[in-house]
Amino acid sequence: MARKSKKTTNAKKTTNATKAPKRRTKRVEWTAAQEKELRGHSKQKTPVTKISRAMKRTVGALRQKARTLGIPLGHRR
Repeated sequence: MARKSKKTTNAKKTTNATKAPKRRTKRVEWTAAQEKELRGHSKQKTPVTKISRAMKRTVGALRQKARTLGIPLGHRR
């Protein structure tokens, strides 16, 4: 009687592409000087994108802070 051999394969699906590590958001507190600078930009009616580059903050962060401070920012034509 002939014995049937069993072939076992441990084939795992592998991909050559590696996932990029997730970027962590580093939150930076607002200082009194930065709030004062934001108020000055608001009075000068500086465009939000220019303020964003100068202060190294996102447009959304600037708009949110302006809202909490109760000052107008952007959307002026």
